Amino acid sequence: MDIQPPLIISSFDLERIEQLLASSACRNLPGADALQNELGRATVVAPEDMPPGVITMNSAVRFIDEVSNTEYGMTLAYPSPSNPPDAVSILAPVGSALLGLSVGQSISWQGPGGRPLQLRILDVTYQPEANGEFHL
Repeated sequence: MDIQPPLIISSFDLERIEQLLASSACRNLPGADALQNELGRATVVAPEDMPPGVITMNSAVRFIDEVSNTEYGMTLAYPSPSNPPDAVSILAPVGSALLGLSVGQSISWQGPGGRPLQLRILDVTYQPEANGEFHL
């Protein structure tokens, strides 16, 4: 198995994601266990202590899937019908893979339908914590 990169997650994001995963609507979703495992291996910091360049909830990020050599720009979001078109849910495989990664890091992850992903973070173009927004 691939060694996965270290992750950093804010205590606020951790609390909200754990509440989401505990809900009856999300408890048995495919990928919920993988997301829970990622939360368990992450370093948790106060939102005010979040380093810039780390993908947190509501961050906008550019990354490349090195398997398909395709570059993407997305905003990591909680599931909501009112999300913007570029939003990816934390419950989606790509969303779970992105959370807590820093610019330059790569992660191997299982995508939709079991397709392998090798994601490398190119840039975090917006991070709420870096903008003094600690409780989005």
